[in-house]
Amino acid sequence: MALNMMKLLILPILLLLSVGSWAQKQNLLSGKYTVDELGKVLIPQAQWTPFPRLDDRAGWAKADKAMMQAFVKKAEGYLNYEWPFIPATKSLLIERTGDRNEYQTISFKKREVLGTMILAEIYENQGRFVDPIINGVWSICEESFWGVPAHLPKTKELSGLMDVSKPFVDLFAAETATFLAWADYYLGDKFDKVSPQIRKRIYNETNYRVLEPLMTKHHGFMTSNANGRRPNNWNPWICSNWLNAVLLLEKDQNKRTQAVQKVLTVLDNYLNPHPLDGGCDEGPSYWGAAAASLFDNLALLNQASNDAFRYVYEDEKIRNMGRFIYRVQIGPEYFLNFADADPQPKMSASMIYRFGKAIGDEEMMKFGAYYREPEDGSIGRFHYFRNFYSLFMQDEYRKAPQGLPLPKSVWLPDLEVMVVRDRAGSTDGLFVAAKGGNNDESHNHNDIGNYVVYYNGLPLLIDVGRGTYTRKTFSDGRYDIWYNRSDYHNVPTINGHTQPPGPQFKASNVAFRDDEASAQFSLDMAPSYPAEAGVTSWQRTIRLNRGRNVQVQDVVSLKNATGLTHHLMTSYPAEVGKPGELIIHYQPQGHSAKDFIVKYDARKMQPVVEKVKLEAMEDEGIRTKWGDTIYRINFKVISPKKVDKFDFVVAEK
Repeated sequence: MALNMMKLLILPILLLLSVGSWAQKQNLLSGKYTVDELGKVLIPQAQWTPFPRLDDRAGWAKADKAMMQAFVKKAEGYLNYEWPFIPATKSLLIERTGDRNEYQTISFKKREVLGTMILAEIYENQGRFVDPIINGVWSICEESFWGVPAHLPKTKELSGLMDVSKPFVDLFAAETATFLAWADYYLGDKFDKVSPQIRKRIYNETNYRVLEPLMTKHHGFMTSNANGRRPNNWNPWICSNWLNAVLLLEKDQNKRTQAVQKVLTVLDNYLNPHPLDGGCDEGPSYWGAAAASLFDNLALLNQASNDAFRYVYEDEKIRNMGRFIYRVQIGPEYFLNFADADPQPKMSASMIYRFGKAIGDEEMMKFGAYYREPEDGSIGRFHYFRNFYSLFMQDEYRKAPQGLPLPKSVWLPDLEVMVVRDRAGSTDGLFVAAKGGNNDESHNHNDIGNYVVYYNGLPLLIDVGRGTYTRKTFSDGRYDIWYNRSDYHNVPTINGHTQPPGPQFKASNVAFRDDEASAQFSLDMAPSYPAEAGVTSWQRTIRLNRGRNVQVQDVVSLKNATGLTHHLMTSYPAEVGKPGELIIHYQPQGHSAKDFIVKYDARKMQPVVEKVKLEAMEDEGIRTKWGDTIYRINFKVISPKKVDKFDFVVAEK
């Protein structure tokens, strides 16, 4: 009795200690130093040399020669580049036709050319690229908006054109600040020999368009929104470029410190509500600008403070955020692509290697080394500063062990995502992933209960993912786009109703179990449908029977049953076979053909296969990723009942 009483007294104390320990991890970045302390740990701007200065030729002799020569070769093709202006009518396209690419193509190319020539001039140091670089700097400084029209507020006042008297910062305005800041850092002295107006304009334009607005105006990416949705990749991505610019350009140490302190606070607004499991609800293709951009900030902060933020790499949440990228890999070519993610995202390989090294994860380092590519002079589309880190790590990087972890089982309890395969370290056999979550996730698709099945690392039952971004993509018409809707995912339409968007539409009773023979994910999908659907319970269980098959079972209870249709999406032709068998003709390009069978109860359901027409502007991205080969299989329930059970089995023929 006394012992039991003692346990009852101790338990609340342990719980309080546990909560206290967790709470101390909040404000992991901004809570470490006071502003005065931060000012003391930050290396002053004039003394900060994150990478060798231009005149430090011994330092630059340590940079990878093959990479630098590749940059020069590519830059030579730009020596006669005519820096284009961007007509107002290109900006207006976002309102007139919904197109965002014509404007972005011009804008992004100018920055690619500038960044490539900066690296070429650093290597040669002969002045051959200085005038073209000055032209590029001047041309970019004369642009009305450094961002893109797709990010302009959708107001009648703007109607697709920037109000230059009210600057605000989007992703690409911040990216532009980084390009100009590194141009100043490396070539400032050469600019001054031509005219002091060049560096003066770099600072004035960057300060007016980026640094001052970020210090004086609230931007939506900085905090959770009014509905409580936590910040997405915009937060660490913009912060990484903001930090680049202010550390390199701001000479006033007080203003520089204040800005860094605000960056830390904004980053904590991203980090505090982020799930402990490290799951990125935007998917692996956005991880490169989400958790990876957080790492960019940490790397810069440590460089600028003699490793005063090194402690962060011991935090379990940070470590899990890094590991996410290899935990959701399907095979060498494919990654899990729930929501707006791409099925075949490009890996920022050297950054992944560095992240893995920082957190002491050898598997992540091998993963990053696996995706190392030959030097071709490409600076990448975004995150320009990563090139400087990459230049000084190639000796180690080339020799690093390579490999894909391909874990046998991953469970992300906060994100409510299961990732399982037949055997660890191999793509052979079946792979299954499934999700719960809610329909207010970042880059959300209405997809609660969705699952995918791959075979030998290649797609069988798919999540289509996203197409081409247009004005419609992030508007009130988002869920008019077919691939964002639940009836084009592997989930049912219930009594004529699909899943709506919103945080209240979510999974419940989510569970996961795993053993040697099988892995199983279950959830109740009822709360993800509107009340009008009349769903009391829709208990879905998705099981991988290792080495055998995939089973999906839905046990349902409805208030009324007027019509039920189960949907499956695939990238291969399919046909109805004998009763109870749907045949998918699996034939990935360059791989052997094989038929798979989806078994179902022919007494309850009748399947119909339809080829999805790809005709809209948004569908261009679908064709790019999958080809014109998207099929939807609709299993219509013949005689719906209020209480029923539906079983599907996916296996080789």
